[in-house]
Amino acid sequence: MTAPDEWELLEERTEYETGWYNGGFDRLEQPDGSEKRYYWADLPPAVVVVARIDASVHVATEDTADPAGDDAEPIDDDRLLFVEQYRPTIRETHLELPAGIVEDGESYTEAAARELEEETGFRPTSTALLQEYAVATGVLRHDRGVVYAEGLEPGQREHDNNEFLEVTTVPVDEAVGRAREAPANDSTLSALLLAKEDGLL
Repeated sequence: MTAPDEWELLEERTEYETGWYNGGFDRLEQPDGSEKRYYWADLPPAVVVVARIDASVHVATEDTADPAGDDAEPIDDDRLLFVEQYRPTIRETHLELPAGIVEDGESYTEAAARELEEETGFRPTSTALLQEYAVATGVLRHDRGVVYAEGLEPGQREHDNNEFLEVTTVPVDEAVGRAREAPANDSTLSALLLAKEDGLL
């Protein structure tokens, strides 16, 4: 295994900046003396929320409904909150766990509570960070946190201008299976598997 000090950074260049991320490359001298460019995209950290809603809580059945409103229906088992949304980048609609960017000064758990309420209309009374990890380390400078949330109470939805979401729920014991159905995505699968490994599902 090569040590970090066997790689010499010769140049770090940002080639473009967007509202979402920056892109560029590092030019390095490799352990064998050769030089190579390693391209990267630099993104702020993100959080994925595994949110368990108790069977005693009423869940709105329509995206436009108030989670605490008269058109909510009871459920008879604990469920996880999901959102369905179209992803223009890959031109597919995905079933996903609530997620979002961690804002400056926020912890993963604070970001999880905010994003959950904004996307689904529920706020948690309890949150716990299950894992923080680096994502796609060959191309990204990006960290992700997985947060487990429970004790959900009705709150206030407030979507960003690029969020067109439909909120749905999935029984806890069906969540991993549903997440594995195509089209599947990494953030939802990894978060559910971590929660299952920790005995939370």
